Amino acid sequence: MNTITSFSQLDIIDPIRRALSAEGYSVPTPIQAQAIPLLLAGRDLLGCAQTGTGKTAAFAIPILTRLAGSPRREGLRGPRALVLAPTRELASQIGESFATYGRYLSLRQVVVFGGVGQKPQVDGIRRGAEILVATPGRLLDLMQQGHVRLDAVEALVLDEGDRMLDMGFIQPIRRIVAAVPRKRQTMLFSATLPPDIVALASGMLNNPATVSVTPTASTAEKVSQWVLHVQSNNKRSLLAEVLRDRAMARVLVFTRTKHGANRVAEHLNRGGVCSEAIHGNKSQSARERALAGFKKGNVRVLVATDIASRGIDVDGITHVINFEIPNEPENYVHRIGRTGRAGAAGIALSFCDPSERTFLRDIERLTRARLRVVERHPYSGTQRSPGAIALA
Repeated sequence: MNTITSFSQLDIIDPIRRALSAEGYSVPTPIQAQAIPLLLAGRDLLGCAQTGTGKTAAFAIPILTRLAGSPRREGLRGPRALVLAPTRELASQIGESFATYGRYLSLRQVVVFGGVGQKPQVDGIRRGAEILVATPGRLLDLMQQGHVRLDAVEALVLDEGDRMLDMGFIQPIRRIVAAVPRKRQTMLFSATLPPDIVALASGMLNNPATVSVTPTASTAEKVSQWVLHVQSNNKRSLLAEVLRDRAMARVLVFTRTKHGANRVAEHLNRGGVCSEAIHGNKSQSARERALAGFKKGNVRVLVATDIASRGIDVDGITHVINFEIPNEPENYVHRIGRTGRAGAAGIALSFCDPSERTFLRDIERLTRARLRVVERHPYSGTQRSPGAIALA
């Protein structure tokens, strides 16, 4: 039975302990309490935990401890730790976490991803970065150009493994892993453990420990989940209506397509609701500006495709709205995990038109829970008073 209730009980070096204290972190999350001791002992690990549970610290703290406590192997150059992530946003956030936890250590790191010029990234690698956080496509490109070698890697992490497989990264991942020494510590973290992830893990991990802190299909405990039945052509009007509630202070809206995200954001802006869209067709600088505005509170509504369902780590998201219900039920779990993080409460609303009812049934089957129906809203098709949309 796990009895670790404080970071002080873990064999963490003082510089990292001080960094955690500076951030106000004293109690490890369940995934951290279970994974960190195993990783500090050198075990390979297959970790399953939903988003917002502290997975990054679970692997970053042991990696920083390992690198700080041992010298680089003689004659080898290049990064000693490699973390692969599916999206630019997630890679950036992982890099920020390494910088935070390693602020009192003299370990260099670099984050590489596509959509921006590669020169600063190449320069960072050449300056001797010991920690490399990368998206698979850009890393493979830099490897093919001869800018990075991976023969010094001692620790390899695949974060959000199921998302990387969904995005078609399986072949790039295999090519990257083939360039990493066989003698290494390997960690694979995933929000779900479908059969293809288990198969990937069996080929990469050596006698791994398995840590699973939540059931595969679980949703955040403190997220109140509602569904609003509405005709497709009334969804934008319904969105504007629910946003009249000022309690919806920081709202993340999900659409299925990039064009849909743009159209929803434009509609809201015309109605006086400050909104930005974020998706794969946006330049990296535009994505970073939109995310920064959302974090600061200058942008009230961020409209995103599923590329952001695990790549956004923003405190205080009060509501997640599924403007369109995802056709893969696992994505519903990831989307609503953007609110109700770190023990906070949150609300998830799903707009369901008749064509999406099958998707709704798939979600309820996966999560083994029925979403509560909001009947009193202006576009429900009922004869009831349109009144306020009460979610009590």
